[in-house]
Amino acid sequence: MPVRELLARTSSRELTEWMAYERVSGPLDIRLRTEVAAGIVAATVHNANAKKKAKPSDFMPTWFKRVKTPQEIWQDVMKANAALGGLVEKRE
Repeated sequence: MPVRELLARTSSRELTEWMAYERVSGPLDIRLRTEVAAGIVAATVHNANAKKKAKPSDFMPTWFKRVKTPQEIWQDVMKANAALGGLVEKRE
């Protein structure tokens, strides 16, 4: 489906929810998920050949390094929502 058609069918709120989900769980694109598998393989090869052991996360992209707090995720969601022309809701 072309991006234009997808954006026409998807509300700002739904798109924002998917963005927040991806921030928490990692990328939805299977091509990027293979980086997780590559990190596991890289750590295995490294650990078989080195004295200092490594974890798979040592070889993974930065989004696996630190999990954002719910407040940080909410701020990111609200910024993305506003940038896409959505309504900004106050949250207490």
